[in-house]
Amino acid sequence: MKILMTGGTGLIGSYFIKKYADQHQFTVTSRSPSKAQEQLGDSVQVLESVDAIDDIGSFDAVINLQGAGIADKRWTEQRKKVLQDSRWQVTEKLSEMINAADKAPQVFISGSAIGYYGPRDSKPVDEQASAETVDFAVKLCQRWEQLALAAQDSTRVVLLRTGVVLAADGGALDKMKLPYKLGLGGPMGSGEQMMSWIHIEDMVRAIEFLLQHDEVAGPVNMTAPGPVTNKAFSRTLASVLNRPHVFKVPAFVLKIAMGEMSNMVLEGQAVVPDKLRQHGFEFHYPTVRQALSDVA
Repeated sequence: MKILMTGGTGLIGSYFIKKYADQHQFTVTSRSPSKAQEQLGDSVQVLESVDAIDDIGSFDAVINLQGAGIADKRWTEQRKKVLQDSRWQVTEKLSEMINAADKAPQVFISGSAIGYYGPRDSKPVDEQASAETVDFAVKLCQRWEQLALAAQDSTRVVLLRTGVVLAADGGALDKMKLPYKLGLGGPMGSGEQMMSWIHIEDMVRAIEFLLQHDEVAGPVNMTAPGPVTNKAFSRTLASVLNRPHVFKVPAFVLKIAMGEMSNMVLEGQAVVPDKLRQHGFEFHYPTVRQALSDVA
């Protein structure tokens, strides 16, 4: 396939390109083209923005992964605007381009997150669920998805409702591991909040699966089939790292340190990948111990 990808230098995008470089032809947008070229290799075409694309219909697929790091900085009002604009603007632009094309790409795969479902209890959450409480993350994801779905009359649109991506280098796990390496690891808040996660290998394999399966459209939960409590996750991580699991981080400490962003850690969802499993996708890392043993 000829694939146009935004966010190709990020954790998921760069891993996908590395894994499937021999199977697909990639064009990536980046505000730092020279750095992106150095990172991704000469076989990838790099453009400064989607505005440099003459005909989006020349691509078989569009994969939209662009967006500022959700947990990189404290959520000030200014930071919230950056998080929104970095996702909404490019998604809106891509939908407009697809709708205007004489021949649209076969599929538009666009990013989203399990934040779409809002804070929930331990009851499993499939793709049919909606938010019970509306917070910033819910609003961010709802609008993000709406902008992508604007192209659904022109092409197949798939929404990647992604959980915590576990990878050996980069991503959330890097930040999680440090306290354990210092002997300070333990659950956060009550520890009973649910964590929905996915191994990076299964994440990119699932995207490839969605490219190839024309019958799948709409929201798809990009999470492993075994969501766990924060307490169980942290205990498993400590075990895999062979480090202590004795310290508990109180909720008030996280709220002081992280502000509103602490909600992502203190509240969770037990998101399950019903749509992927119904269509025959098989996970290589279905349990958190298998995943952490590979990447931690």
